[in-house]
Amino acid sequence: MVLVTGATGILGRVIVLDLLKRGKSVRATKRTSSNIREVRESYRFYTGEPDVLFNKIEWIDVDFQDLESLKNALNQVTEVYHCAAHVSFHPDHRLKMYQTNIEGTRQLLFACENSSVQKFCFVSSTAVLDGVNENGETTEDSNYNPKINHSPYAKSKHFSEMEVWRASAEGLQTVIINPGVIIGSGNWHSSSGEMFETFEKYPYAMSGSTTYVDVRDVSKIAISLMENNIFGERYIVISETKKILEVANFVREKLGKSKAKVISNGILKTGYVLNVLFGWLFPKLRMMSKVNLETVTSHHIVSNEKIRKKLDYQFIPVFESLDFHLKNYISDKKEL
Repeated sequence: MVLVTGATGILGRVIVLDLLKRGKSVRATKRTSSNIREVRESYRFYTGEPDVLFNKIEWIDVDFQDLESLKNALNQVTEVYHCAAHVSFHPDHRLKMYQTNIEGTRQLLFACENSSVQKFCFVSSTAVLDGVNENGETTEDSNYNPKINHSPYAKSKHFSEMEVWRASAEGLQTVIINPGVIIGSGNWHSSSGEMFETFEKYPYAMSGSTTYVDVRDVSKIAISLMENNIFGERYIVISETKKILEVANFVREKLGKSKAKVISNGILKTGYVLNVLFGWLFPKLRMMSKVNLETVTSHHIVSNEKIRKKLDYQFIPVFESLDFHLKNYISDKKEL
């Protein structure tokens, strides 16, 4: 039995599906309020038999703050894919992220102790990586630097990783993957699933670059690492680095919208000043924090060489990925 946490998320649902295609028995965690009907509907984008595979899932409601609830979910489970996380770059969500991402991971790993679990894959983020090598590239060795200002999300993922490394040192077979922005279908109003709606709605883009990866690649790589018993390492999982403006314009053109314009540094600086002065009064202004603005205006070269060599893997190009999932987004919009 395999347990996938965060199974209604953009990545978790695809890992569940890929495991089912391999004939695995899958138990999937969700919240009591989760919309699993939306998950079922999104499966038509990934398989010709969505209902058949969806009906094989053993869904279970789990409270990550309740150790007994987690132990119950792990009954007869030998492998865990931990995808559950709260993703946000709003500072007001800091405590929620710490509770979900750090405490939730810690509790899950405690529940794994003295259980049937043998393998554990943790989904982290490239947000935890700092610094570059002699070639100017960010790699798996670009360790988190506590002296640098980080977003609450990056902090939560870093300390979650620390929990996984602790469990690894105590004997659990673990592997960590660090994806960039995941491009996928369904879950259009949450996490990276909001990307298409955001680019459609707003004719503006930030001046920086970011890393992107197709959800199908992330799922295949996570499962390959577990199946090949590759543990004690972490792997950057990205396809390419692209300018945010390029991605915005690709999406907007496909949707029949005008080209996006780059938000000037002057406007961003004004936003930051307004945040400092009035962020306490207007919560939305708090998104204009120094660390958030640095993230969306910076350019970093991130290397995927380690995973490509390890698995002899070829990633789906970013614009090919965007085209596939954007068609699904348009299809869903037409049905509303």
